[in-house]
Parts: sequence; structure tokens; C-alpha cells
Amino acid sequence: MNIALLGYGKMGKEIEQIALQRGHTIVLKIDETNLDQLTVENLKRADVAIEFSTPKTVLGNIELCFQAGTPIVVGTTGWYEHFEDVKTKCNTENHSLFHATNFSIGVNITFYINQLLAKIMNGFAEYDVVMEEIHHLQKLDHPSGTAITLAEGIIDNLQRKTKWQGWLNDGTEEKPINTPDGLLIEALREEGIPGTHTVSYISDIDRIDLKHTAFNRKGFATGAVVAAEWIVSRKGVFTMKDMLSF
Repeated sequence: MNIALLGYGKMGKEIEQIALQRGHTIVLKIDETNLDQLTVENLKRADVAIEFSTPKTVLGNIELCFQAGTPIVVGTTGWYEHFEDVKTKCNTENHSLFHATNFSIGVNITFYINQLLAKIMNGFAEYDVVMEEIHHLQKLDHPSGTAITLAEGIIDNLQRKTKWQGWLNDGTEEKPINTPDGLLIEALREEGIPGTHTVSYISDIDRIDLKHTAFNRKGFATGAVVAAEWIVSRKGVFTMKDMLSF
């Protein structure tokens, strides 16, 4: 395939390596230094675009891909308040959008286990649940999209939890009180951490942790390229759940 990379930071470079290893060609690489090359005409040269930019630029990039008729795989998070509008436009105009808060196979297995565990914990009211996510210092949004997906999986399956609250633990604010119907997500930013997510069920007598730790970006990059291979012949809005058939 011919691939356009929208966002050419650390993640974009990792995706490039994986794509080349799998026999694909990179026909467009966009970062803040060459935004003038991000045009509908250039996007038409690509069979698919892989988008890892910023929350501020992702919506414009999606729109340009729709205009070009180029399927797009989106890994940027921090834009999901606009998701329903994007989904409607994609389906109405017969475009192709693959979105995920995390493309790692291991993380998506964790998503599935997280939902099962939340269902089980309906029978054990003595356990409260909290979450922690740790990422590198350059991550712009908090809590992470992966953490939000985990939180939504809990809220959808654990009857006593109806909302989540994010907290950036950087020393500038006090820790919020975790209400009985709330789910507190603590976000930490540390140098060199690709991503660690922990869901903890805590009672007076013990603690159960569901934890995923990424050692590097290869899992995310491989999943994004596989998603690009998968969506190129499809129309509609898709997620990792569709591709993995959980």
C-alpha cells in the first residue's frame, strides 16, 4: 500500500519502520515543518492515511482525508467529544475511518478482560475501583484515551459506577474525593514511559489489580499498520474490536 503519515513524531517514525518492514511505501509524511504539503491532492496519492498528530489538528486531518476519499486510521486522542459528528459524516458520505485509543493487541485484550471483571464485581460491593495511568512527559491529553476506554468499560458493566473523573497528579491540585458512584482516574507523567494502565479493585482485606505495561511503541505501531491494511477495502467506522472480533 501507499501510506500517508499525518504526524511524524516518535510514533510516526515507529509506524514508518513497521510499514516498510511489511512491504508498504510511505508517500507522504506530515509534521509541523511541512503543513503546506497536507493537501487533498497529495492525500489522493495514498491508499490509506495513518493519523498520530495532536488533538488540535486531528479533526482537520480527518476532514481532508474524507475530501480526498482516503481511508484514515486515527490514533490521536483528545477529540472524542466530536466523535458523533465525525461518525455521522463518515457514514453519510461513505468514507472509511478506523479509530482506537490504543492499537496494541495486548491493550485490547486488557479492554476485554476489564469488561468481564467489571461484570463479576457487581456481586462484590465491598470492592471500590480506581484507576491509574502513567505516560511520558510529551503526552498532551489526560487522562489518556486508553484510560477513558477502560473507564467506559467499567461504567458500562459495573452498576454502581456511573461517571469518571480525571486527576493530573502533578503537584498543582489536591486529590479529588472518589464518590461511591464515581471512578477516579489518576494521571501521572514521567520521563520515558510509553504507557502503563492499572485498574484496581480495593476492599478492606485485599486488592485486585488489572495492569498493562507497554515496554515500547512497537505494539502500538504494528497495530496501527495492521489496521490500515484491514480498513483499506472497507467503508464505515471501525475499531479494534471489529478487527479482532472479540
